[in-house]
Amino acid sequence: MRPSSSHVQPSLVRFLASAAVTAILAANLGGCQTMADVTGAITQKSSAAAPAIPDDPRRAAEVYGERYRANPKDAEAALAYGQALRASGQRAQAAAVLEQATIAHPGNRALLAGYGRALADNGNSQAAFDVLSRAHSPDNPDWRILSVQGTVLDKMGKHEEARRYYSSALKIAPEEPSVLSNFGLSYMLTRELPEAEKTLRRAYGNPRADARVRQNLALVVGLQGRFAEAETIAKGDLPSEEATANVAYLREMLSRKDPRGGKTVPVAALNQPD
Repeated sequence: MRPSSSHVQPSLVRFLASAAVTAILAANLGGCQTMADVTGAITQKSSAAAPAIPDDPRRAAEVYGERYRANPKDAEAALAYGQALRASGQRAQAAAVLEQATIAHPGNRALLAGYGRALADNGNSQAAFDVLSRAHSPDNPDWRILSVQGTVLDKMGKHEEARRYYSSALKIAPEEPSVLSNFGLSYMLTRELPEAEKTLRRAYGNPRADARVRQNLALVVGLQGRFAEAETIAKGDLPSEEATANVAYLREMLSRKDPRGGKTVPVAALNQPD
């Protein structure tokens, strides 16, 4: 029998909230990327005067910040600045910038999506869900935002409702690995580990699956006691140094303990697709 969401250990919810659904714990591993933004990548418009945007998030925040401060009503600059702030860990500031931008541009759905994600980063789950709902419409749904809304609902312990959102996202983007990964983690939160593994293997089998999917599958396999197999998945075809780091991370996740004495289900990453 599957436990209800009310029986999910509070520590699980706290752990998921601490990840804020935006900073994947797997980012501590060499080679894993930070969580992608729901609004997609911001590309610099071609212009002789346009500055080159560095890969370093903090430097990017400085560059976009200058552009934003020069014209706070520039929606594109505000969105880019907010994304850069989020990527550099300045989550409260990102939410503040994007909130002001949505006030200045109330109908801009890209800004609403960015602001909703920023609210989710800060643990404001209900507000995040409400804002994300305004970022698309029933007659023109966005599978990316549906998936993010699912992760927010999972944070709130509304797992059945979250899965309806993942299912809706998959109708638009069949077999999308980031959505399947979130779906699998939702089952992991309610300890339906065989179903979680089945769903994550679907994601892992997709050529577009990224490192997050690999780590999530390894966690679910390890939680079922098949640690040797979990290590093999975590290592994959990675360089030896990276593989060693991945296995160390996997061991650390699987050894997390509930303060009350029981073992918790660790959460690697709820994916936020581009």
